[in-house]
Amino acid sequence: MAAAIRRAQLSTENLQACQSEILHLQLSLKEMDMRYHVEKQRRRELHNTLVELKGNIRVHCRIRPLLPLDCELDDPILQNGSDSREVAHAVDEETILVRCDRPGHPLINKTYNFERVYGPAEPQTAVFADVCPLLTSLLDGYNVCIMAYGQTGSGKSYTMLGPELPSDAHSDLGLIPRAVEEFFRLISENPSGSPKVDVSILEIYNNDIFDLLAKDSSTVVSGVKRDVVTTQDGCTEVPLLTRGAITSVLEFMELFHQGLRLRAKNPTLVHADSSRSHLIVTVTLTTATSLASTDQQPGQTLPGKRTRASERWSSAHQASPPGSVPVDPVGSRKQVWSRLQLVDLAGSECAGMSGVTGLALRETSFINRSLAALADVLGALSEHRGHIPYRNSKLTHLLQDSIGGDAKLLVILCVSPGQKHVAETLQSLGFGTRARQVKRGQARKKSPHSQIREWCLGSA
Repeated sequence: MAAAIRRAQLSTENLQACQSEILHLQLSLKEMDMRYHVEKQRRRELHNTLVELKGNIRVHCRIRPLLPLDCELDDPILQNGSDSREVAHAVDEETILVRCDRPGHPLINKTYNFERVYGPAEPQTAVFADVCPLLTSLLDGYNVCIMAYGQTGSGKSYTMLGPELPSDAHSDLGLIPRAVEEFFRLISENPSGSPKVDVSILEIYNNDIFDLLAKDSSTVVSGVKRDVVTTQDGCTEVPLLTRGAITSVLEFMELFHQGLRLRAKNPTLVHADSSRSHLIVTVTLTTATSLASTDQQPGQTLPGKRTRASERWSSAHQASPPGSVPVDPVGSRKQVWSRLQLVDLAGSECAGMSGVTGLALRETSFINRSLAALADVLGALSEHRGHIPYRNSKLTHLLQDSIGGDAKLLVILCVSPGQKHVAETLQSLGFGTRARQVKRGQARKKSPHSQIREWCLGSA
């Protein structure tokens, strides 16, 4: 009996020791997990700093959830259950894996790395959380461009605009309304610069530019046609483009919905409400700043620019619209312009899969050609070619300052997880990989002196 009691005591002591060891290991694991996440966040911040110093284009990738349109019952690959239909997976927050499984070919797993990868379950708030720092840069004087790229039906418009049907849930808002909401919140925290905000909305449809805010009684179902020009100073401008002054998110949303109503759309087999144009929303911030706060002193002019700059400023002062002149007549305070471009690109499309004919087929041709021109420009930039073919398309011509200039550029790749769209998914991921290879030099703030010519041209 005593031996049995002794054995029971020893078993109890061993059990308690094991429980204590398990608790110790759990605490150690929790601590290591916390340290891992802290170091991972620190690594990401350092990587983003390195990307910014190199002037690289940031590329994020978002995998949309699997939808009914991804199913093809006549495809033998898709008859083995949902797992076999889903071929694109987020391995971690920086890696996406695509399983290339074709009949008669060996299975190949391809991986791609980007600054951030979002899985199908990650909400709009997670995507926007990584965009917020760019809006702070906008108020610091940098130009910013956020662009959604991907095949038709991959979730670009949902990411940028939000759901097609009105939703009361704030969590469903797209990046464009969220960005403007955050933009005005940041402005309200520091109104000392007398900020003024205006917005323009245009679309590029069949390689033509249409002003979606222009008031023209003869225009009922589309915007007013405009053109893009390159000035003598190398800047791209759209003459006569309508710019609406806004003072709140509500005013922006009114103009935004007004412009969206005129955007070209057509149903296809892939998407019942397919966007047939590239949408570009430009928000311009004008703030007053003291020249003494810049690295150039009041009254000082750039070498070789004295006469020309003074002439430009004089002509701008005479022809300027209300609110666009120096705050201080003696010139101690000048206005600084920074620009936020939000771009919802039309989706690349396979005519055989989308089933388009007639006018829609012509639209598909123009969409694919403009996206190919965008890929050509990125390829030329990554290879440091002497000639960059910006003028091969109105899209690349208009976005020249953002793609190859000194703006902070974020490309959000939107991809489908389904086997049905694997070819288009790989094409989009290849596009993103090329974009990451572009080194443009570090983004620069917009100083008052460097922006005198930009304002003169933009207000003409």
